[in-house]
Amino acid sequence: MSINSLSTVLSGISAANERLRASANNIANLNTEGYRRERVESQTTNTGGVSTTVTKLPQPGEDLATDVVDQQAAAYTFIANLKVLQTQVRAEGALLDIHV
Repeated sequence: MSINSLSTVLSGISAANERLRASANNIANLNTEGYRRERVESQTTNTGGVSTTVTKLPQPGEDLATDVVDQQAAAYTFIANLKVLQTQVRAEGALLDIHV
């Protein structure tokens, strides 16, 4: 397994985890007076990975629909990256079986 592909998958998992954490935090604080929602922004790095930035929105408020959609999207992204990782590990194992 190449280091770049492993790094890309792990950074994708990390970004999905951060989005999931932020959306869960926003939902948990839905009724907290003055709470400013968190937003996670992701950018692709020059190595193919993903970097994330967490910011607080400037105004207090709630947006439950957006937070629920973000949570679902983050969960699907997390699962997709895990599937890619599993496929890479299986392929690596098959190559090792052939060479042994």
